[in-house]
Amino acid sequence: MSRIAFPPRIFFHLFLFVFLSSCGPSAAATEPPHEAPAAIEPTQDVQSEVVPPPVYVPATPVPTAQPAIPERRRVTLEYPPQIRAGDSNLVILTFEVDDLGNLTPTAQFGGDVVQGEVVEIPNLYETHHVIAEAQFDITGVQVSPPELISQPLAQGQSITFHWSILPEGVGIYRGTIWLYLRFVDKVSGEESQKTVSVQIIEIEAVNFLGMSGRFARTFGVVGSIAGTIIGFPFLEDIVRFLFGRRRKK
Repeated sequence: MSRIAFPPRIFFHLFLFVFLSSCGPSAAATEPPHEAPAAIEPTQDVQSEVVPPPVYVPATPVPTAQPAIPERRRVTLEYPPQIRAGDSNLVILTFEVDDLGNLTPTAQFGGDVVQGEVVEIPNLYETHHVIAEAQFDITGVQVSPPELISQPLAQGQSITFHWSILPEGVGIYRGTIWLYLRFVDKVSGEESQKTVSVQIIEIEAVNFLGMSGRFARTFGVVGSIAGTIIGFPFLEDIVRFLFGRRRKK
């Protein structure tokens, strides 16, 4: 059998093919696979919303200031300037609205003294309860009621206070009548007081004949002397003796 001779070029090409076939897959395996780029998601604004700090605003207080136009009122006091000891009488204080600003002058009316004054008070009826309070202070005279007396006061309303007086004896008595306003806040309940009027009065107590204390004492001394003389022993005989001598002459 004859052998077939292969040219060297064929062996070279065959060797090159085998070599490339063995090297190709390993090289391909060493290269990292090309991954498709991930889809780029739209960026989200993760910045938190900046909240400004709260601004402190102080609470507005309830207005308690006096209004521009206060309420005008008239205080009228009526009392007896003279009273008999042992008898009672009345002292009257009236607190009324006076839109015209009329002033009641001090005068005599029916034997009593009537004196008045005009005052201005805060108009706080919408925000406060307004209470009028009065007291009569005098020494040597029984006063009823003796304590502080109160009455609620409404806008445009008139009120009257009464006292019964009874002098303990003959003499001149001076007293003071106080008038206050008390304001009570309708919301908070806070209270405040305002003095509205202070009036001084003078009352003279006389005996049952209408004489003053000094005159009654003087009259009493004279009466005592006269009574002593009249009651002197033998006074009647002395008078007869004196009149008998005059007749003889």
